[in-house]
Amino acid sequence: MATAGRGRGTERGQLRRRVPAAVREDLRMTDQRPAPAGRFGAFLGSLIAAVWSAVALTVGRAFDFVEHWLFTGKKSLYGLAVTRIVFGCTALGLLAANFGTRLYTFGSGSAWNGELAQPVSDFPKVWIFSAFHAVAGSDVAFTLLYLFLGALAVLFLLGWRFRIVLPLFFVLWISFIEMNDMVGDQGDNMFRIALILMFFADPAARWSLDARRRAKQEWFPAGSSGNQIGTVLHNLALVALTAQVTFVYASGGLYKAQGAPWAEGYAVYNPLQTMRFGTWPILSDIVTAWGPAVAIGTWGSILLQVAFLLMLLSRPTRLFALFGILSFHIAIGVLMGLPWFSLTMIAIDSIFIRDRSWKHLSDAVSRRWRQHMRGDAGSSTRKAGRSVASDRAEPAESSELPPQKRAGRKVAAPG
Repeated sequence: MATAGRGRGTERGQLRRRVPAAVREDLRMTDQRPAPAGRFGAFLGSLIAAVWSAVALTVGRAFDFVEHWLFTGKKSLYGLAVTRIVFGCTALGLLAANFGTRLYTFGSGSAWNGELAQPVSDFPKVWIFSAFHAVAGSDVAFTLLYLFLGALAVLFLLGWRFRIVLPLFFVLWISFIEMNDMVGDQGDNMFRIALILMFFADPAARWSLDARRRAKQEWFPAGSSGNQIGTVLHNLALVALTAQVTFVYASGGLYKAQGAPWAEGYAVYNPLQTMRFGTWPILSDIVTAWGPAVAIGTWGSILLQVAFLLMLLSRPTRLFALFGILSFHIAIGVLMGLPWFSLTMIAIDSIFIRDRSWKHLSDAVSRRWRQHMRGDAGSSTRKAGRSVASDRAEPAESSELPPQKRAGRKVAAPG
């Protein structure tokens, strides 16, 4: 055993002599444990590397998502189609409601407010938006232009030659709506902004006459440059419209939160008890009779407006946000007598409902309509069949029957 131990010691010594001195020094330094400062530096470096890697991965995934979202198909086609349709209905409703007082509100009868001589808005001072202002002194010309704008609103609603109708409607609508600054509201601003963004989007791709024509004749094939550019512009217009709506809701909610009536929970009560906005006094009294309901409506509207964008990020909260904002605008339109403002905002909020939801709704309505039409047709067929069968079973007396048969029938009758 001693001989074996001496043998192993001799081998180690020979091995140590074979390894150069510099290598032995490096091995000795490697065997030493790092100082505490060195360990902290290594940990900090690895932490920074991990964070940087996570950030780079997140940015890469976000870039891929944005690229995929922008280039792979136009989004919210059905939602924008609803926006177009409701905008057309809003314009027609406003024009029809004011037709009887068009001259007093916007035409020659409104000269008393001084806007015919010196408009408050800057739009009539721009020649392209001055059509209604130029003919305001002539009742006949004003009425004809008024009716022409109504016809454009119908074509806008139907989506007929939308790329041609939209610029004409946009110019004349602004020219008309800016005639009297005293009768406008914030809905006019959102209507105008949405119309501008529609120039870059495709609101007539669904539920329109243009969509039927495109189905027969394709404009740009899939994958072409024209198709890609149109897709990106459409989706960017949706992003801009979403940002605009979010700014309106968030800024409105934050501004309300600064006021004492809103902070104390009774702000909803005040406008409903005024002559200007309390258009349904009995209904206003019913709505504001219970104090907790007033407080819930006051504080709930603030929370809904401020958190609207965040609530759109998940399906359960999105449903709550859309239902809440729809109820909010319906209440404003009915209780405060602002239907055109409410319809404008409801139309724009339609883009937040997914296309598949609109498609399911459309398919359900079409299916029920076809069933109803088939039921009516089947009912008519059954009635006609019963009538024919009755005629065959009991033929009426006719002079065309031979005299013998007529006599025979009489003799055969029970007596």
